[in-house]
Amino acid sequence: MKKILCIAALAMVHGCAQAPTVSAEAKAQLAPHGELRVAVLTSNPIIGSKDPRSGELTGTTVELARRMAARAGVPARMIEYSAINRLMEDTAKDVWDVAAVGIDPARRGIVDYAPAHLAADGFLTVLVPPNSSARTMADIDRPGARIAAVRGAAPAMVLERTLKNASVAFAENENAAFALMKDGNAEGYAQNRFMLRARAATLPGARMLDDAFAGLRIAFAVPKNRPAAAQWVTSFIEEAKATGDVQRAIDTAGVGADVRVAAADGN
Repeated sequence: MKKILCIAALAMVHGCAQAPTVSAEAKAQLAPHGELRVAVLTSNPIIGSKDPRSGELTGTTVELARRMAARAGVPARMIEYSAINRLMEDTAKDVWDVAAVGIDPARRGIVDYAPAHLAADGFLTVLVPPNSSARTMADIDRPGARIAAVRGAAPAMVLERTLKNASVAFAENENAAFALMKDGNAEGYAQNRFMLRARAATLPGARMLDDAFAGLRIAFAVPKNRPAAAQWVTSFIEEAKATGDVQRAIDTAGVGADVRVAAADGN
């Protein structure tokens, strides 16, 4: 009896809380084909990455989804997406079961979100070319100005709602969006600071604006009409934040300088 109590105490110290129970209904909705199909967006290193040599998918989404699948008692299968618009287009096509994406109200018609597990303040901004005099969003939000962003991505959707004078120049992927700015067909390229730092390193003189147009909240999403699965994923994420699993995923992915574990209210 004493030994059992000691083991239980050690589990509490290391944050190993009891996993949420998976009902038959939740499991059937979460993994209708007997495996958890995880959409991994590799164009955003905060969400996922692909090793160029081995082809292995890594990152916060992969780390957490593997734990999620293990808790649900099903194998996990990672599905790479290099563009967010393709990932979202597949939502209603029974291609994936869970995906980590930026929370945006425009997506709530096709997915249900768990609470945000990653957050960053002032994280979405604009990269401007070497010859730009713009320093703030106010400088670039002017009539006739164009800001490049990937169609369907969080930066594009936020800018569509918040720009007063400038317009969004849509691209189909991050390389194309960057090229619009680099080639002089847009006054800037919108993305998160983590990604823009890497892009700026390839274009001497390019720099980020001093301010930002939005923060970032990333959450696991489940396709609509799977309420039991969405509820279970919510319980899993709340537990993963409390036990330190989300922080460990951030540390393993090496993105701790840019994002933090989202608070209980998702901020």
